[in-house]
Amino acid sequence: MDIYKLNFRIKLSIVLLGILVVVGSLIYTDYLAKRLVERERKLIDLYAKALETAATQEPNANMAFLSEKIINANTSVPVILADEKGEPLSSKNIDFPASMKVKDQTAFLESEIETMKEQHEPILIEFYGMKNFIYYKDSQILTMLRYYPYIQLSAILFLSLAGYVAFNYSRKAEQSRVWVGLAKETAHQLGTPLSSLFAIRDYFREEAPFKDDPMTEELAKDIDRLNVITARFSQIGLEGKLSSEIVANVIEENIDYLKSRTSSYVTYSMKDNTDGASAVMNISLMGWVIENICKNAIDAMDGRGSIAIDISAVKNKICIDIKDSGKGIPKNKIKSIFKPGFTTKKRGWGLGLTLVKRIIEEYHGGEIYVLQSGIEKGTTFRIELKKEV
Repeated sequence: MDIYKLNFRIKLSIVLLGILVVVGSLIYTDYLAKRLVERERKLIDLYAKALETAATQEPNANMAFLSEKIINANTSVPVILADEKGEPLSSKNIDFPASMKVKDQTAFLESEIETMKEQHEPILIEFYGMKNFIYYKDSQILTMLRYYPYIQLSAILFLSLAGYVAFNYSRKAEQSRVWVGLAKETAHQLGTPLSSLFAIRDYFREEAPFKDDPMTEELAKDIDRLNVITARFSQIGLEGKLSSEIVANVIEENIDYLKSRTSSYVTYSMKDNTDGASAVMNISLMGWVIENICKNAIDAMDGRGSIAIDISAVKNKICIDIKDSGKGIPKNKIKSIFKPGFTTKKRGWGLGLTLVKRIIEEYHGGEIYVLQSGIEKGTTFRIELKKEV
């Protein structure tokens, strides 16, 4: 099973579940808010009738007591009683600013009436031919309930983001430890046979008839190359030694080595448009990057084609474009090629480009990406390094 497809499905399922929870919460909260609005409306209607009754009934202890109870029962909904001209007569559950003077309270109530008009239609009460209006607005509880889903959504998003960052950091740290451990173990395992190969190399160089055989020198070069590769693996996880190097020279050296060890049907070309510009790099690790990309290109071309390297300077960066004439990369695969385990080969671990990305971005502070690619049109990788001023 493709692990990246599985991860995508899991992430999609989590996102859909989160959306479902948020939408459900919004719908249910809206339902509760509407029920509370209806309840408050009925409470204000009852409040209005109590005021009307208290004002129109003959003095009666029981009626007066009942009206007072109904009026005092409203402890949450802000209400203002005003005459037909809109001038406030009395209020309940209105919070005046602590520093407000009594003479300014009428103006404050008038501004509150304008706010209340925007929320609810006033309730008319009549007694003795006079018309009064009761204005009211949502209680603090209802207001909080309306904003609750948005607060809840913000909290969910914050916790989700924090969880994602923590998980991503933990995953990368664990992944990094795996790469470092794998690289160092590989270097350790290569160390023992490499010591024997050094002895064989020295023996061949000194003893006839091997010392005059051209193959002896080629064998020595490959053994030295194995030593370089072992050194590369051993440097993973360490702070690589960086130095100022002419970019074209480093690339040319690695291309010359590849030329003699790849098919004659593969042609190489290099163009330096920087006039010998330098960049801070680790020669050994940068050689690994160039070799890895070129070998992948040779595989993509089935051992026949061309590899063109173009070096240019853009502002404070040096851009290295490595273009092949291979099969190209499908658009839906471009984002996955640097992920560990991704490979199109039947035999392969899918670690090459992952390590290449690590070397460029973490060791050199640069960037590597697919500049362009098309099916049967080849692929161009771009490496960006900081230009040495």
